[in-house]
Amino acid sequence: MKAAILYNIKEPLRVIKTDNPVIAENEVLVKLKAAALNHRDVWVQKGLYAGIKLPVILGSDGTGIVEACGTAVNQKWTGKEVIINPSLNWGNDTKAQQKSFMILGLPENGTFAEYVKVGAEYIYPKPTHLSFTEAAALPLAGLTAYRALFTRAHLQKDERVLVTGIGGGVALFVLQFAIAAGAEVYVTSGSDNKIDKAITLGAGKGVNYKTADWVKQLQETTDGFDVIVDGAAGEGFLQLPELAKPGGRIVNYGATQGDVPKLNMRRIFWKQLSVLGSTMGSAEDFSNMVDFVNEKKIKPVIDKVFDLNDAELAMQRMANAEQFGKIVLKMD
Repeated sequence: MKAAILYNIKEPLRVIKTDNPVIAENEVLVKLKAAALNHRDVWVQKGLYAGIKLPVILGSDGTGIVEACGTAVNQKWTGKEVIINPSLNWGNDTKAQQKSFMILGLPENGTFAEYVKVGAEYIYPKPTHLSFTEAAALPLAGLTAYRALFTRAHLQKDERVLVTGIGGGVALFVLQFAIAAGAEVYVTSGSDNKIDKAITLGAGKGVNYKTADWVKQLQETTDGFDVIVDGAAGEGFLQLPELAKPGGRIVNYGATQGDVPKLNMRRIFWKQLSVLGSTMGSAEDFSNMVDFVNEKKIKPVIDKVFDLNDAELAMQRMANAEQFGKIVLKMD
């Protein structure tokens, strides 16, 4: 098969021919039609991720057709169009992942290839209203967004939500999921163009966090937010308690801007705020997310589609933060 392999950190992906995966009795072999990038892939390539073992086929998101099933797997899956849950070994406790938890694409070989093997419990029927390109964009970011918004923040209809850093895959799914659930959604970004695009998707208002008075702009427009979903942390996080309503929930799923310095705890306890961490999700979260996408007929926002041969160009686009939506690799 053809695969995009990372041999050394800070080096380009190399697309080469390699052996097809060999499945165990409880695994399936999926002939991939499309795969999507996540920031995780770029962080691994830069050497900014824990537990890097090379060489490895990157990629956590994938969709395709089951070509073969292990002897212990129901053969009904053969020939079925599926998406893959990249959240591996979560464990039985839905509150948090167990120590052996890992994400497809490191240390196990991932989806930047023509074939991938996964445990049969990680495949789900592809939503019929999605193309392979659209379905590839769903798993990791959709799961992360769903758990943050519903499992952790318990979003309710008619609540007001703020999504920081709109343009990335998770943030866009939070926007789409919250709107589909009947919430009012505001966004922030460092790009006016991305804010304008978010408004066309249903956001009520957006502010550019590079302006000095961005917090004041939001405070003048609303009386605060019931739920704030953030994937950046860093200094910008310091402003979020100011924007939350009393009793509000702030959910963080990432720290692309680093740790939060000198957080004002008085504001948090006096306003009775809940600050919640979230990452990926359980099998129950993934199943519920797929059901929600099917029910609401949600379609992922696709930024750009690259051929597998151009995987490194796709990685560069993500590293440069040029995207609005998911970057997808096609295998055909």
